[in-house]
Amino acid sequence: MDQDDSEGEAELRKQSVGGLGLLQIAGCTGLTAYIVWAGILMPGFRRVPLRLQVPYIPASRKQVQNVMTLLKGRSGKAVDLGSGDGRIVLEASKRGFHPAVGYELNPWLIRLSKFHAWRAGCHGQVSYMKQDLWKVDLSDCSNVTVFLAPSVLSLLEVKLLSELPEDAWIVAGRFPFPNWKPSCTVGDGVDRAWLYSVKQLRQENGSQITQEGTAV
Repeated sequence: MDQDDSEGEAELRKQSVGGLGLLQIAGCTGLTAYIVWAGILMPGFRRVPLRLQVPYIPASRKQVQNVMTLLKGRSGKAVDLGSGDGRIVLEASKRGFHPAVGYELNPWLIRLSKFHAWRAGCHGQVSYMKQDLWKVDLSDCSNVTVFLAPSVLSLLEVKLLSELPEDAWIVAGRFPFPNWKPSCTVGDGVDRAWLYSVKQLRQENGSQITQEGTAV
């Protein structure tokens, strides 16, 4: 075998090793993504019916800004249902809402929320609770924010209208409530946020508010 043939075989072996290395990297990346999903995103979902599970997708800076724009001039208690990494609650606290509370089932996301609050110098000014949003008492909440899927929002309508005080406002991000007419909207596309007035909703939906559909 001449020298040119030997050099060609060596080059082929290098290319094969390089291709195998890429496959190994891709495999490790996929495994890492699965571990993150199973270990961080899935806890808290296992006890929730499949149709009510909402994967964690952090709110963008623009989405947070649009929510706060709709709540401008408001005060009192602010609650984020399904608070994820806590950025909505943290921003609400910075804007003067007190108390500012997030409800989240995933313990890892609650830890992440508390870390963000500590890093922002707001430790002790916000609260993150590991609690099922369907079991939260909303009777003293003046401002409620939600970034949830349409399948959840349609069921949540009854609970919110049944429990919230007359002067409460609700802001939905990413998806609007399917059966409600918003009082105001801000933003476009995935950054859009919708504002709902409980007083206006009760007037439009009549005085008959039942508990049907609240148990999940």
